[in-house]
Amino acid sequence: MPYPFIAHSVPPLPTAQTAESAARAFYERVRTRRSVRFFSDRAVSEEAIRWCVAAAGTAPSGANKQPWRFVCVRDAGLKHEIRVAAEAEEREFYMRKANPEWLADLAPLDTTSDKAFLDDAPWLVIVFKCMKADAGYGSEQVYYANESVGIAVGLFLAAVHHAGLAALTHTPSPMGFLSKVLGRPESERAFVLIPVGYPAEACVVPDIHRKRIDEIMVVR
Repeated sequence: MPYPFIAHSVPPLPTAQTAESAARAFYERVRTRRSVRFFSDRAVSEEAIRWCVAAAGTAPSGANKQPWRFVCVRDAGLKHEIRVAAEAEEREFYMRKANPEWLADLAPLDTTSDKAFLDDAPWLVIVFKCMKADAGYGSEQVYYANESVGIAVGLFLAAVHHAGLAALTHTPSPMGFLSKVLGRPESERAFVLIPVGYPAEACVVPDIHRKRIDEIMVVR
């Protein structure tokens, strides 16, 4: 059955705001987003997380399969179980798996196998990539799953920042332990682990610099 087609309209901008000024305002807001590894124990409501996930769910996806699942963990015991398993993988990475070049690239960021933020952040949001489409979305086959889930994660991070919260994209490798700990089906693969919360009062981040616009944009 084909989808019915409906009229589409973009919500108008506030009076006196142009596309250019709106785009600039969004940039000025999102440019302050940083990956945070030090979280406050200040509570974050389920409603706030729910709206961020809802924003992520507006992402485009191949054939509208929406191949993502956001598993949101606030239980302290479960968070600690995830930390223990993640740190075991991270120790393997730092001690045996990572080549010298990779370790050298990570050195300025001062990262280690200690992942205290997995206990500290009030929420751990684990994004899974669905290898089969949900019922009601055509065949079980999914298309462009990595691209689709990646876009959804980007929208989630933007929503988290817009809400005044902080996050970190954490990818312990391999991440198969997350499926086991969280009881997810074989058809779901862990894609990224995102701690979410308010930054700690004394939170610091590396003084990194992003590429200039002329280094990332080409106009033809």
